Amino acid sequence: MIKKIGILTSGGDAPGMNDALFGAIRTGYKLNKEMYIIKEGYRGLVEDKIEKVHKDFATSLLNRGGTVVKTARLPEFKEDKVQYEAIETLKKHGIEALIVIGGDGSYMGAKKLTEKGINCIGLPGTIDNDIASSDFTIGFDTALNTVVDAVDKIVDTSSSHYRCAVVEIMGNHCPDLTLYAGIATGADYIITCDTDTNVDKMIKELKELKKTNPDHVLILVAEKTLDTKALTDRISTETGFDTRLTVLGHIQRGGEPTAMERVNSIRMGSYAVELLDKGIGGVCIGTNGNDLIYTDIYDALKLPRNKHEDLTHVYELIR
Repeated sequence: MIKKIGILTSGGDAPGMNDALFGAIRTGYKLNKEMYIIKEGYRGLVEDKIEKVHKDFATSLLNRGGTVVKTARLPEFKEDKVQYEAIETLKKHGIEALIVIGGDGSYMGAKKLTEKGINCIGLPGTIDNDIASSDFTIGFDTALNTVVDAVDKIVDTSSSHYRCAVVEIMGNHCPDLTLYAGIATGADYIITCDTDTNVDKMIKELKELKKTNPDHVLILVAEKTLDTKALTDRISTETGFDTRLTVLGHIQRGGEPTAMERVNSIRMGSYAVELLDKGIGGVCIGTNGNDLIYTDIYDALKLPRNKHEDLTHVYELIR
């Protein structure tokens, strides 16, 4: 029976990570475990930035975005030599299991450690919602609400000037934030890797739309889909619309976690400790509807991305 569990956050930060910490730490102490935080992700694991924490460590952090234990990227962690260095650090503290909150790269590190004798559980921490083994990731709901709030404000000012607004949204090749936000804000156009938008056709439609003097036009674009600056310039030049580009950037990663985010993150953190207590490792936790599930990490990484064809269909019907 394991007695000591470590927790780290890795990769990009996401609202809800602190809530997952809370759920894990509280559950750990309920099950008579000693709980440790590892600061700065896998780098902190290698560099021995490890601290034992009290059961109330994260109680005051439930409304804070980001990650209080900090995060960092360590590409070298894919090397066996570095993984063994991390294991020696864990053994020094007597830590027998690890909870890793992060994305796909973080999951692979957790699997490799499990294969070397340290049971690990992965939690899906990323605003992009690009982990196929979970309907929703830690951070997505909060980031989506942040995007919608920002876009609503952009629409307010655009409609005051009859403008066209182009808004670039995060996602790192995953269109979920853009697709969900586009439906929620009634966007005229949603441009992602899945919508297959014909820009020439869109320009032609905008030329015709300009003749009707619309209140505003809203175009949401998933980052890395196309050059949004060039698109904005082309719309301005060819359609006559006063067109402005807004790149939301890292504002999407910050902010207080939503209530739903907090609940789901706490549930995931708690469930991770329960699984480790049962001797289960090398898996990642996800949501399937209202249920929590776990999947072997290798199997999870092979799953195809959900293209949300139902939402794309809804978008086509309401635009």
